[in-house]
Amino acid sequence: MSVEEKTPPAHAQAYCRVSSRAQDLGMQRRAIERAAAARGDTVTTWYAEKMSGKTIARPELERVRAAARAGDVRRLYVFKYDRLCRSGVRDLLNVMEEFRSCGVEVIAVADVVDLSGPAAEMILAALAFAARLERQAINDRIAAARDRVEAEGRSWGRPRRMDESTVKKAKAMRQQGRTLREIAVALKIPRSTIGQALSEKHGV
Repeated sequence: MSVEEKTPPAHAQAYCRVSSRAQDLGMQRRAIERAAAARGDTVTTWYAEKMSGKTIARPELERVRAAARAGDVRRLYVFKYDRLCRSGVRDLLNVMEEFRSCGVEVIAVADVVDLSGPAAEMILAALAFAARLERQAINDRIAAARDRVEAEGRSWGRPRRMDESTVKKAKAMRQQGRTLREIAVALKIPRSTIGQALSEKHGV
């Protein structure tokens, strides 16, 4: 390569994922930005979603895969490989092989492993298996907590915003001809909650 020739900049893009809407993507983004800067990259396109990794049928993941197939991605940053997939070894290997076949270099900034050598598939398989075990352990803990709560005679899930006395007040106000909005303002409860409480399943 002559002095005048320069290596073209990588098409650096990034994919972030968390499992629930209550979680924050900021930590992953900051870690990726630091790692990209250390490599001299600037991430120009971000793909982010709040969905479980138990399936690879996710809108933003499909977008980045489509971009890779179109040749628009050369370097893809992720926080960890399990952000791409936690549904099992086969799915993760398939996704990674798809990126490789499209010429995409995948960099997981929090997984300190080398996937450029002959042991790449074994490493990915181990990571995918560990992620699946972790997901199963989380599901088992949730199931155990639910069984314990129900065994104590309590209901599982978020508590109702309206107790029985409040529901009766809302019903009475409705029978007086007041609108859902008026009832919601009077009781200081969201109109959607009032509407649900006064639905057919509550006997109205």
